[in-house]
Amino acid sequence: MNHKLLYIFGPNLNLLGERETSLYGSMSYDALIKKIAEESKKRGVQTEFFQSNHEGEIVDKIQQKRKEIDGIIINPGALTHYSIALRDALSAVKIRSIEVHMSNIYAREEFRHHSVTAPVCWGQISGLGWIGYILAMDALILKGIEEPIRLA
Repeated sequence: MNHKLLYIFGPNLNLLGERETSLYGSMSYDALIKKIAEESKKRGVQTEFFQSNHEGEIVDKIQQKRKEIDGIIINPGALTHYSIALRDALSAVKIRSIEVHMSNIYAREEFRHHSVTAPVCWGQISGLGWIGYILAMDALILKGIEEPIRLA
């Protein structure tokens, strides 16, 4: 089966490789997208990438793609910690999603320890750098897409 995955990157992730390289590494956003695309091709997975610094645009994209994709891999950036609108969008579309963070959000400032979006995602990967995006894809294609969605 040829799966279709939507990768969503939230605020400031377009500056990967430039900002806080001690946390996020030196790989640029464009290099990250290229790496994910290469790994997707190896697995026969179709991928679409979307980055926005605007909460509403991300919500709109999730809603627009809800009937076209099999899974969502999302790094909401700072929206992770406060966006009820994003949480509601992920919950409403009933598409299995995995939240990914390149840095270990639990080893950072206390306000980053809480995710409002993770409870409506199938899982969360944190602290493994760019590899987390590949692991999320593997989880979805190996098991996650075919099984019924049960979040709790």
